Amino acid sequence: MATSTTKPRPKKLLEELHEQLRTSHYALRTEKTYISWVRRYITFHNKRHPKNMGAKEINAFLTHLALEKRWPHPPRIKP
Repeated sequence: MATSTTKPRPKKLLEELHEQLRTSHYALRTEKTYISWVRRYITFHNKRHPKNMGAKEINAFLTHLALEKRWPHPPRIKP
């Protein structure tokens, strides 16, 4: 009788994040927001894994948000 010795696939980063947020009882909206920001960060760096990045990449992402995306939005000046 043949037995299957296949190892379960390791969880992906966003699956792990989802699980951790869920077990920490974060609100669903907060969970979705955190996952969205992590996804944006990864996509900005051409889908590199965050464990392979550091302060330089975080700074580049935040600079991109501040200068290119103008986030947070600039204050509105009342006429």
